[in-house]
Amino acid sequence: MASKESKPKRTSVATNLVAGGGAGMMEALVCHPLDTIKVRMQLSRRAQRPGAAKRGFLATGVQIVQRESPLALYKGLGAVTTGIIPKMAIRFTSYEYYKSIIPSIFLAGLAAGVTEAVAVVTPMEVVKIRLQAQYHSMSDPLDVPKYRNAAHCAMLVVREEGLSTLWRGVTLTALRQGSNQAVNFTVYNYLKEKLQAMQSGTLGAEGAGSNLPGYQTAGIGLISGACGPLSNAPIDTIKTRLQRMPAEHGETALTRIKKIAAEMFKQEGPKAFYKGITPRIMRVAPGQAVTFAVYEQLKTWIEKSKAVLHDRSYDDA
Repeated sequence: MASKESKPKRTSVATNLVAGGGAGMMEALVCHPLDTIKVRMQLSRRAQRPGAAKRGFLATGVQIVQRESPLALYKGLGAVTTGIIPKMAIRFTSYEYYKSIIPSIFLAGLAAGVTEAVAVVTPMEVVKIRLQAQYHSMSDPLDVPKYRNAAHCAMLVVREEGLSTLWRGVTLTALRQGSNQAVNFTVYNYLKEKLQAMQSGTLGAEGAGSNLPGYQTAGIGLISGACGPLSNAPIDTIKTRLQRMPAEHGETALTRIKKIAAEMFKQEGPKAFYKGITPRIMRVAPGQAVTFAVYEQLKTWIEKSKAVLHDRSYDDA
């Protein structure tokens, strides 16, 4: 029978906060421009105009830079960086907790994704999308947008539309985040175990439980990160449009979702549900590569530092 010492130790909340927050911050700085392009593509109505040429993600990015300056690619970054530390802390901490009580990585990831969606992702996304949807030049001081920054946007949304507006689309966001993290953690852990098993064949017992090199962690993070968007692209597109538009009096969330989906299908065709899928994969997949690589490295450093401090305090006793 396996001893208690052989059971893997759960990562502490403090470690998840620091490692997850640092990983999320790095991911946001590296990948946010692709998210802005994705949002603009999802909000585009070009397909409704007869004879309008299709605009891909590169053309969309170039247009943003030309019309609004390169800084426009970072619209909404304030909302992301404000929420990224609690988001990643909640993701990894809740995942570790759910994994300890649910005998399924898929279900633990699903529950972690829903938790982060309700707690922080939905209000963060509402603010981010409102900022990203503004067509104004950030290099022209006279071109003043409605929302000046993340805090101003959140305050204005609450004042004009009510506090509940910050949680508009929470059901779709929970579906997206839940399915994302279910697939993400399942694929990541499967590939991680396979690579550790391969290492055990060459390095012996030490290789089976050892940390993977950074490039391998980034590689499997890239693969796992690409799987989520492919499974829930329609949900993300409808969610983006729902969070962009103000609510109409008397309409329920379900009514608005049905209306948006019906209009998209009728006016733009089935392909509209996959608008922005290329930049989304290009943003999420490298983002997960960065997140897992930085998270695993920071977690290792923190746990080693804690072990050294513990040993020193033991020696001094």
